[in-house]
Amino acid sequence: MPKKTRAISIAVFAVLIILLLVGIILVPGHEKEPIREAMSDGVLHERSKISLFGLLDVNPGLISAFTVSGIIIVLAVIIRIFVIPRFTEIPGKLQLLLEQAVKLFSGLASSNSPHRNGFLGAYIFTAGVYVFISTLFELFGLQAVTTSGTSVSLPAPLADINGAIAMGFMSYGMILVSGIIYGKAKGAVNALKDFSLPVSMSFRLFGALLSGALVTDLVYHYLPLSFVLPSLVAVLFTLLHAVIQTYVLTMLVSVFYGESTEPHPPKPKKSKIKKPAAIPGKEDSI
Repeated sequence: MPKKTRAISIAVFAVLIILLLVGIILVPGHEKEPIREAMSDGVLHERSKISLFGLLDVNPGLISAFTVSGIIIVLAVIIRIFVIPRFTEIPGKLQLLLEQAVKLFSGLASSNSPHRNGFLGAYIFTAGVYVFISTLFELFGLQAVTTSGTSVSLPAPLADINGAIAMGFMSYGMILVSGIIYGKAKGAVNALKDFSLPVSMSFRLFGALLSGALVTDLVYHYLPLSFVLPSLVAVLFTLLHAVIQTYVLTMLVSVFYGESTEPHPPKPKKSKIKKPAAIPGKEDSI
């Protein structure tokens, strides 16, 4: 790009940013709710309830979970019907991306559980995709109407403590059942001795994702930082948490799965050495 064109582009971009900042400062905004109430509602969702088909009032996180699950199922069906049958020996960009994703999770499964990793690879791939997409879901800012008539932005499903607990206990249940099936009693013992694993996984997911939302709320409610910066902070925190939490969850599940399903070959029996029979009539001489 010529220097003159580059300078003009930078100048236009700078003018647009300045106009945006001036407009944000001059245009009166709506009254913000107190920071304590905003952060409390972000954790407990006591006020922001959404009617589920008129049957009951639920947390926004449940609506987000249903939405994300539907998106993943639709994408999986589309890829299976229209993309996979068109795979070629020389992969295109989309085929290469899918193959690298499958290779990443299958390699993680085989490295931590080299004996029985078929189901493990499928599970951590599904769990990893769900955690990654559900974390990025809050960036779209989809709106829903609460029972009180106000509008609320749908949060990440795992930012709700119930969703995080469900993911943690489901992963632990998979490890425990697989340990009983493959490792019998020893596999069950290996899984049960880590009884704190579902709690740690649940609160690790919940705390990491919720911290990003709370930091964004703090930045937004602090007036000198509430212009443009909250958007950058939200995007950076969300992308960082999506990658880190996907890796941490899949790594923990694969490691503990490998320990609980590790085969234990029976110990070889020690052969008893028979003493030679004494010859009758022959005594040891002193």
